[in-house]
Amino acid sequence: MNLVIDLGNTNQKLALFKMNKLVHFESYKKLSEKRLLKTLQKNPTLTHSIISSVIAHSSLLIAHLKDRIHLIELTGHTPIPIINKYRTPATLGNDRLASAVAGAAIFPGQDCLVINAGTCITYDFINRNKEYIGGAISPGLQMRFRALNTFTAKLPLVSSLPGNVMTGTDTESSIGSGVINGITGEIEYFANQYLKKYPDLKLILSGGDANYLVNRLKINIFAVPNCVLYGLHEILRFNVEERS
Repeated sequence: MNLVIDLGNTNQKLALFKMNKLVHFESYKKLSEKRLLKTLQKNPTLTHSIISSVIAHSSLLIAHLKDRIHLIELTGHTPIPIINKYRTPATLGNDRLASAVAGAAIFPGQDCLVINAGTCITYDFINRNKEYIGGAISPGLQMRFRALNTFTAKLPLVSSLPGNVMTGTDTESSIGSGVINGITGEIEYFANQYLKKYPDLKLILSGGDANYLVNRLKINIFAVPNCVLYGLHEILRFNVEERS
């Protein structure tokens, strides 16, 4: 059994994989050493692990893992099962790289665009030759709500997600319409631009806001929860098999 840890901007996730299937998942605002130790103690059959981080994190987490299990810390030098053609690979976020790996594994031999709707909305394109080309980054749903509140004098912070509203009848519903319709329009635009060039393109939607957005999109898209975790596990498998 394998352990996958993803330390993201908003949430810190822990997952257990058995026979290439996700069998246990936890998400925290902060993954503490105590919680990690509890997971390790409850699962003595764990053999390999991978940790990915886009934030500063406790060195104790790394120390606990290294003491008890074979660990891979994902960096720009970690071997991966795809070809990274990003022009500045040192600046590429681990989450985006893992998303591309997941896309190639879910739809082998096909062009794929993975859209992660989280703190940011990321678009990551990998072609049928398993070449990661790049993509785009834009503000996520909550970031847009906070920006409107932070950078204006009177606009409120919208805390509840609105329904399908086009014409807002008060300030909060107008903000909701602008943000939600702006995001769905953006996603559909990117998807359609890629589809013009790659007609058989597969589209994946993941991230914390995926469930909220997926039914609002007028495109054929596959919702894949925890795409980054699956991609990290594919990278772990690739390194384990490469060493064996």
